[in-house]
Amino acid sequence: MSVTRTELLCFFEKLLSPNKIKDYCPNGLQVEGKQTISKVITGVSATQALIDHAVCVNADAIFVHHGYFWKGEDPCITGMKKKRIETLLAHNINLFAYHLPLDIHPELGNNAQLAKLLGINNLTGLEEGNPNSVAMRGEFSPSISADELTQRITLNLNRQPLHESSNKKQISTVAWCTGGGQGYIQQAADLGIDAFITGEVSEQTIHVAREMNIHFYAAGHHATERYGAKAVAEYVNQQLGLEASFVDIDNPA
Repeated sequence: MSVTRTELLCFFEKLLSPNKIKDYCPNGLQVEGKQTISKVITGVSATQALIDHAVCVNADAIFVHHGYFWKGEDPCITGMKKKRIETLLAHNINLFAYHLPLDIHPELGNNAQLAKLLGINNLTGLEEGNPNSVAMRGEFSPSISADELTQRITLNLNRQPLHESSNKKQISTVAWCTGGGQGYIQQAADLGIDAFITGEVSEQTIHVAREMNIHFYAAGHHATERYGAKAVAEYVNQQLGLEASFVDIDNPA
């Protein structure tokens, strides 16, 4: 089974609706490759290791969450960026990248997939009135202890999270934002939410957790964002009949 590059792009655009949210990078086809696509690999970031794997398995396209051409970065194609793009062009491999649109997709997105893994129910946006809220909120029913949430994260993400809190209260309500979403912790605390989960931690995040009595969990940027790209691979396989698979290039951050 195969599709054209244009057909696959239209499929992703319809699925992820990148025009509905302002982002820090271009979403969609970032590097053009061959016209006919039958094998797709997905991953978190368009690293050299992922590209080299695509070359080894003769993939026609790569789909990632973290692509290229970020706002504020040096636009020159030199060094590491030159090598990555050179490899893609030399082997005629298409690169599709979707950042925030993949975070917020209600079924396949990083946030939705993390909620599914951790058993979070009644999902809504943290930013009230915003249908494209990047951060989410939900519930544990029944409530769980802080230690139990640590165990769930460790078991499902294969990563021991950093946990910070100044209280021992049970966790009923929870907010989360995969990746580098630690900046949403204060908004969650202001809403009286019991716990906040994200990938990264900043120095000030710990103080917010302590002083605003909210449980904070940092479970790894990569670890919290593996599951959107994995879900997309499964969906592409089911809906289009393409050979699609997720490749996890491990990253401890």
